[in-house]
Amino acid sequence: MVRASGGWLFRLKGASANAGRAAGAGPAVDAGPTVGIESDVVALQRRTQRVLVASQILGGLGTATGIALAAVLAKRVSGDEALSGLASTASVAGTAVLSVPLASLMNARGRRAGLVLAYLIGVAGAATTVAAAVAGSFPLLLVGLAGFGAASSANLQARYAAADLAAPDRRARAISTVVWATTIGAVLGPNIAAPAGRSVSGFGIPEEAGPFVWAAGVFLVSAALVQIMLRPDPLLTARAAAPAEERRPEARSVRAGFSAVAASPRARLALVTVAVSHTAMVSVMSMTPVDLQHHGAGIQLIGLVISGHITGMYAFSPVMGRLADRFGRLSVIGLGVGLLACAALLAGTADGSRAQSAAGLFTLGLGWSAGLVAGSALLTDSVPQAARAAAQGLSDLTTSLAAGVGGATAGLVVATASYAWLNLAAACLLLPLAALALFTRRITQQG
Repeated sequence: MVRASGGWLFRLKGASANAGRAAGAGPAVDAGPTVGIESDVVALQRRTQRVLVASQILGGLGTATGIALAAVLAKRVSGDEALSGLASTASVAGTAVLSVPLASLMNARGRRAGLVLAYLIGVAGAATTVAAAVAGSFPLLLVGLAGFGAASSANLQARYAAADLAAPDRRARAISTVVWATTIGAVLGPNIAAPAGRSVSGFGIPEEAGPFVWAAGVFLVSAALVQIMLRPDPLLTARAAAPAEERRPEARSVRAGFSAVAASPRARLALVTVAVSHTAMVSVMSMTPVDLQHHGAGIQLIGLVISGHITGMYAFSPVMGRLADRFGRLSVIGLGVGLLACAALLAGTADGSRAQSAAGLFTLGLGWSAGLVAGSALLTDSVPQAARAAAQGLSDLTTSLAAGVGGATAGLVVATASYAWLNLAAACLLLPLAALALFTRRITQQG
């Protein structure tokens, strides 16, 4: 046995050599080099985390680069500004649709297989988007953007891969470190969209499609990095050390994962936390540029406000991870609810104040970070090891669908009422989450 942080004891039973059989996929599944009983799990976890951070930086860079001009490209191809919003919808739909199939693949063959496939689908989606731009086909463009959304699925699943081998008292920090890595790509991506566009102008490709050419290359590098370096596979290695009953194929089915969430109050709270936090954030964030522009703000100022928001989302995630490990998941979920409520109050009452809008969006990012990190860690804590991949896929599916509906509804609310009413609606979403958190804490303490 090997002692990891917090006194957690982890035994790897010659794990990686047998991880394929433990996954129920037979000896054809290779989890990587053999890890003996006395292997240093802490060192293995650090190596896994370094690989995931690197792939997350690249994947986030490719995603942010493409998303920066997706709506502009959709407008150019369709010729209709009203249809430009479908670019984001198609990408989100692709992320949602692929969440459960990727989780099923990871259940059977490990994290590496699922992440690599997601990035390769992202490559195909980016290439299809470029082809659609050249051909001027809007339906094909939507298909390509849906495939492009697979890379976002990889980014979402990477945070869970970071937790597979983490000690329970360091799990939130492991998740938050991978989330933090997204900061680099999210900040750099929009800034290299213009150079990416100029780089393809002499090849008969519209400049707006240039970022997708670059994204395809970046996703390909990410896939290669994960395929070569993510060994041994963290999920299969962790599963090989699990009790025998958790290694049975039926314990790892998608149905078992869904049942595990339904049976656990803490898992249900985790799923709702991530979905509500993300929906509230997307709804308010997506319409803030419109509100600022309505009050006379220029593009540069809008960019600064959104940059501050992204900083709040990702840069402080390690802080949220440490808080969740130190004070508990439920406490940080409560912090997230409070921050999101404050953000809605600040943004909803800004009425043209640039400073107040910026403060509101920064706080919105902090609240999202708290909810995502604590909710993801709580979900991983609350379901059996065998069912985690399926439960995590369900969480990503629910989150993507809820955010898609929230983003689409946000525009209607602002058009028919106001930006202030949108923030009020976002705050109202937090009420059932707060009630569920209090209820879960009470029944957990009673249990």
